Amino acid sequence: MDCGPTCLRMIAKFYGKSIPLDYLREQSHISREGVSLLGISDAAEAIGMRSMGTKVTFEQLVKDVPKPCVVHWDQNHFVVLYQVKKGQFYVADPAFGLVKYSAEEFKKHWLATSKDGVGKGICLLLQPTPEFYEREDEKSDHGGFRFLFRYLRPHRRLMAQLVISFIAGSIILLIFPFLTQSLVDVGINNQDISFIYLVLIAQLVLFIAQTSIEFIRSWILLHISTRINISIISDFLIKLMKLPIGFFDTKMIGDLMQRIQDHRRIERFLTTQTLGVLFSVVSLSVFAIVLAIYSWTILLIFVLGSVIYIFWVWLFMKRRRQLDYKKFSQLSDNQSMLIQLITGMQEIKLNNFEKQKRWEWERIQARLFRVNVQNLSIDQYQQAGSVFVNQTKNILITVVAAMAVLNGDMTLGMMLAVQFIIGQMNSPLNELINFMHLAQEAKISLERLGEIHNQNEEEEKGKPLLNSMPVDKSLHIENLVFQYEGPHSPKVLDNIKLDIPEKKITAIVGTSGSGKTTLVKMLLGFYPPASGKIRVGETDLQNFSQQWWRTKVGAVMQDGFIFSDTITSNIAVGVERLDKERLIFAAKTANLMDMIERLPLGFATKIGQDGHGLSQGQKQRILIARVIYKNPEYLFFDEATNALDANNEKVIMENLNRVYEGKTVIVVAHRLSTVKNADQIVVLDQGVIVELGNHDELTAKRGAYYNLVKNQLELGS
Repeated sequence: MDCGPTCLRMIAKFYGKSIPLDYLREQSHISREGVSLLGISDAAEAIGMRSMGTKVTFEQLVKDVPKPCVVHWDQNHFVVLYQVKKGQFYVADPAFGLVKYSAEEFKKHWLATSKDGVGKGICLLLQPTPEFYEREDEKSDHGGFRFLFRYLRPHRRLMAQLVISFIAGSIILLIFPFLTQSLVDVGINNQDISFIYLVLIAQLVLFIAQTSIEFIRSWILLHISTRINISIISDFLIKLMKLPIGFFDTKMIGDLMQRIQDHRRIERFLTTQTLGVLFSVVSLSVFAIVLAIYSWTILLIFVLGSVIYIFWVWLFMKRRRQLDYKKFSQLSDNQSMLIQLITGMQEIKLNNFEKQKRWEWERIQARLFRVNVQNLSIDQYQQAGSVFVNQTKNILITVVAAMAVLNGDMTLGMMLAVQFIIGQMNSPLNELINFMHLAQEAKISLERLGEIHNQNEEEEKGKPLLNSMPVDKSLHIENLVFQYEGPHSPKVLDNIKLDIPEKKITAIVGTSGSGKTTLVKMLLGFYPPASGKIRVGETDLQNFSQQWWRTKVGAVMQDGFIFSDTITSNIAVGVERLDKERLIFAAKTANLMDMIERLPLGFATKIGQDGHGLSQGQKQRILIARVIYKNPEYLFFDEATNALDANNEKVIMENLNRVYEGKTVIVVAHRLSTVKNADQIVVLDQGVIVELGNHDELTAKRGAYYNLVKNQLELGS
């Protein structure tokens, strides 16, 4: 669904500007389904580009349309056509990278309509204006390593200990080749068994010291990596919880879960690999100096072989990056599918489509398998080339060293020492190669995290926000317009004008899809208006701190969530000191006491997905008790009693009428028993207020309200 903004980002980059993808998403009004061509055009003009959507023939596309341009692909995707050369069409596809097509292949994907035998396809022409070049480039440190390394700062003392251990380990390793040379040249040549024992004891002591250092270093690394991992995930969740509700409307659960799992790659790179590569660089440098003392020729062969090795690995990096994005996408789909399978098992079994759902999952596994095969193929090619280069290098070094011994330029002990040094240098070289792979993976993961960290928070930093209630606590809605997916999507609320008096009950009724729940969510501060205002007294709702505002409001929503926790914790959410009297009052008001008393653990009974199963009516009563315990100044009930039986509803409504005293109440409901006593009733139809008044006034009109509730009125037609 990111293909449209990504195409625009590529074209902007082609013209020399790096535009944040999140900004382009926002300007193109992205939804879970993706974006329209009109949305991409809006985003293009927002960054200072001229745009024109057009339907052209294949010949016109080749000859007349300026490249690069965005083309509509397979009727459900956008790609960039950036070059046509010698009958080949060069496409930048956000899903697959740079791809080359023949004319026939391109037509098959692009042509959308055919009239009089002439096929046409859709494309978006884009050209930069002077305003485009005046824009500042993207500025963000969340996608780079500078952002990452700040997590190491709190652990400076432990890092210093690690550096000391690396130096100590390097010194110990440095001694080994000289001991090996002495063992052969002095001990064996002179047949001095005492000296041989002395050298072997020295090697054993050094080995024990090296093992001890490794042991201590592993514990320090475990300590640092665990803390860093917790910090990174904690910061990610803190940021996630500061984002507006609208962000979660366009993000899949699997996508967010996969980003969290990506932290493991970052943590592994930051601790084990980053520190390990420091040790590798130190080891390589030290042993290179020692090797130079023995033979410059051998050192040059090693350096040349290593450069070829690194170059060979680098050739595969770009393809690895593309496959990493593919794998991330498939793993996200896999996460979402598994969550669906587990949470939706009741519906799956009820409708007997277990096989179809299993097939969907298996298709995802097949796509994952293909990506894994491609990864394995790259690994095999890379490994084969690496082994060939390394073995050739090692054979050449052995030949040169052997010739040096035969020519008298090197002793046998020196040759063994050189072989030991080469072995020790190959290991850190492999570590450096592995570091390149993990650095690339960490960079990709950082970019994905950066997409979240660079999102605008619900409350802008630095913006002064109010934290006190005005004298007039009535809610005033002025010319309110709202659209979920930008200015080109349908209006969910259209020019709403409404006053909700304080300490009164306002009921909102209407057919399904008329905008009732959306209006409630906007009053709760979940979404900003497309136009118009919501005021508390004379103060715009957006001027209040949204966190503070939600301490003043309580809501029972249609899709309210029951946590896997005790009944107490589900009613008194986020409370540090429990007020038992309020808890019991809330449970009694929601008519829960009979149910709770029948449970062996009472209020301590665990409910939710991992606990005691609840009916829909019981869940609604828990949610009602939750809002009563909170005791806010404003109460919002969105179909709060629709799952209750008549007896429970009657008892709870009588109890709630006492709770309503002195509070501003907004009730969304279909049932007459819930709304007939309201001080005013608002009738919504397709996002527009069509009637306003109390029950008696609206019934007498015999209009929209009357038609909604006439079956409950038992007045006939």
